[in-house]
Amino acid sequence: MSKVSFEELLDAGAHFGHLKRKWNPNMAPYIFMERNGIHVIDLYKTQAKIEEAANAIKQIAKSGKKILFVATKKQAQEIVEEKVKPTGMPYMVHRWPGGMLTNFATIRKAVRKMSTLEKMMNNPETMKNVAKRERLQIQREKDKLEIQFGSIADLNKIPAALFIVDINKEHIAVKEAKKLNIPTFAIADTNVNPNLVDFPIPANDDASKSISLIVGIMTKAIEEGLMERKAEKEDRIQREKIAKAKKAEEQKAEANKEEVKKEEKTEDK
Repeated sequence: MSKVSFEELLDAGAHFGHLKRKWNPNMAPYIFMERNGIHVIDLYKTQAKIEEAANAIKQIAKSGKKILFVATKKQAQEIVEEKVKPTGMPYMVHRWPGGMLTNFATIRKAVRKMSTLEKMMNNPETMKNVAKRERLQIQREKDKLEIQFGSIADLNKIPAALFIVDINKEHIAVKEAKKLNIPTFAIADTNVNPNLVDFPIPANDDASKSISLIVGIMTKAIEEGLMERKAEKEDRIQREKIAKAKKAEEQKAEANKEEVKKEEKTEDK
């Protein structure tokens, strides 16, 4: 797994925290200094926490489980969608629906409804007898559900972990995950409580470059985990094929021995 350099973090502005008056005292261990009334994050600690989080996320992906990315703040939405979508992991970049985790069955009903409406809209036979006004209502409802739940359509069960861009902004998601003992990863700026999540990454959660760099490292770790899972599966299938072929050869050899014995007995008679 490639490691992020100090220079990369510095260039992304990951070290810029918030004004001193906005700080959360629980972030004290991760603050390097104060400059012009602004807290500066210790990037060496950021490096260590990124590596720890990336290793853990990689293992979750390797196990075949889902990691839900949550980033509803404006400057993070496009970044998260662009980087997470190719991995096949679910993500939430619009409003967090209350009960997303704690009332997951209801959320799944909404996703199924979205799927049903989509099938209906794509079926000319079904739609030909539907009035224009009603058709527009169906389209609007489908579009609304698509915006909210389209990115979690393949999430059939509660995710194994959450990656959060802003702990304060996504406090409801953090609480729901904590209630269900779901591991949480998050970018932790100087104005948040890092103790609310399992894997805090001390860094600027407002700058696009900082968000992009850290989310990119996490998605790369996911891709590595998925590739290792695929390689191990292919290796297992190959070993099973070899074992099966070997067993078939042994059975064939045993059958030949039995045939020879029968022939020898016949000749003796």
